[in-house]
Amino acid sequence: MSKKEVKKVVLAYSGGLDTSIILKWLQDVYNAEVITFTADLGQGEEVEPARAKALAMGIKPENIFIEDLREEFVKDYVFPMFRANTIYEGEYLLGTSIARPLIAKKQIEIAKKMGADAVSHGATGKGNDQVRFELGYLSLMPGVTVIAPWREWELNSRESLLNYAKEHGIEISQKHIDENGNPKISPYSMDANLLHISYEGLHLEDPNAEPEESMWLWTNSPENAPNEPEYITIEYKNGDPIAINGTPMSPATLLKTLNDYGNKHGIGRIDIVENRYVGMKSRGCYETPGGTIMLKAHRAIESICLDREEAHLKDELMPKYAKLIYNGYWFAPERKMLQAAIDETQKNVEGTVRLKLYKGNVIVVGRTSPKTLFSEAHCTFEADSVYDQKDAGGFIRLNALRFVIAGQVRK
Repeated sequence: MSKKEVKKVVLAYSGGLDTSIILKWLQDVYNAEVITFTADLGQGEEVEPARAKALAMGIKPENIFIEDLREEFVKDYVFPMFRANTIYEGEYLLGTSIARPLIAKKQIEIAKKMGADAVSHGATGKGNDQVRFELGYLSLMPGVTVIAPWREWELNSRESLLNYAKEHGIEISQKHIDENGNPKISPYSMDANLLHISYEGLHLEDPNAEPEESMWLWTNSPENAPNEPEYITIEYKNGDPIAINGTPMSPATLLKTLNDYGNKHGIGRIDIVENRYVGMKSRGCYETPGGTIMLKAHRAIESICLDREEAHLKDELMPKYAKLIYNGYWFAPERKMLQAAIDETQKNVEGTVRLKLYKGNVIVVGRTSPKTLFSEAHCTFEADSVYDQKDAGGFIRLNALRFVIAGQVRK
């Protein structure tokens, strides 16, 4: 489909500089009717101003969609991911990755509702997000046309974007220009939602440069965190957290509350170099305070509720599951298959975990469950009447038999 053949396009629109320019560019280059979609994923900024900006650029009121997705995001995306204890490359809790399939899903829903034949996003041709968005689009609407401006236009710098905005009368925020109207140095490239906030660019492009303390927006530094520990309890049912300190909470409220605890105690900062899907290494810094607490608590409740081999197999599958999410395969059949297996293990994962939060640390200090597999009668170091220690000898001899036979043959 050529550019002239696109009639309606749904744009993932934040109202910021990049997507405002994309909106105008779509109108001019594709001569298309633009529908804007703005998602509230708990990024901490007002999303309603996007409506006024879209109206100012000629978008019809009925073509402006702003949706509060916080509960759906946590319940249907974050919680399923955390049932698997998902971590990419040993450290990254996938805060950006897990948000993209939900945005893609909503864009496609709007495209079908409005009779649009195209969707568009503002991800660059260097990053992972273009892959995550577009795999989502094509999984859910195989015939849709995808417009990725950063792979098409010649605007390749912040200065060129600002010049385009000036030429076309697009409102420019003061944060992007100085008092003389000249482009300011780009701020960090940041992404935020209820699960995390990320930072890339500027001096972080040198993997040996320590992040400035002023960069971190969500958490106390561990040095400045309270000098006294704080204790909290998290209650689980079917592998999902349902209450904090005995108070039931909705998924989004619970994650926000854990974020508040984590922020206070300097929990959840990481600085990593990750391997991007497109082939290059990328250095990023992340704050995932509530997610870090949740991951520790979930593993603690699983430790007494899961069978040994069940838990070990889960741990073996997790890196594959994490890679699928990182690479944008949320809607793929293999991710759904793994999710079904993971969710089956969670039917008996319930109970309460007690945690101590202190200067960047999450310390498990207790766990209890009505479905616990922990048997004090069997594991006690004191006298017991349920375990015959002599049985261990036969177990060891049977497991060593192959070594004994091989040793005799090779003598």
